[in-house]
Amino acid sequence: MQVVRDALQQAENVGRILKLLADATRSEAGCLQYSVHRSADDPAAYVLYERYVDEAAYQMHAASGHFRDLALNDGIPRLASRAREFYSVVD
Repeated sequence: MQVVRDALQQAENVGRILKLLADATRSEAGCLQYSVHRSADDPAAYVLYERYVDEAAYQMHAASGHFRDLALNDGIPRLASRAREFYSVVD
């Protein structure tokens, strides 16, 4: 799970990038879920919820070209903050 806040009032740009990233990520074989949520109260705030079949699938995502191009090179530099947390499913 990630909570991100855009910088320099770039909410529309960040939203566009997150949609492209979500679409590309959902096509990955190991992706179970990739949801982007935008705050109803603060249009600069987003929550990303990601689920992968295993750690290897997450690492493949992190090494993908679309993650590099959209997240690392374009989206993340536009952010004022980014907090990532990792959880395991409790059965």
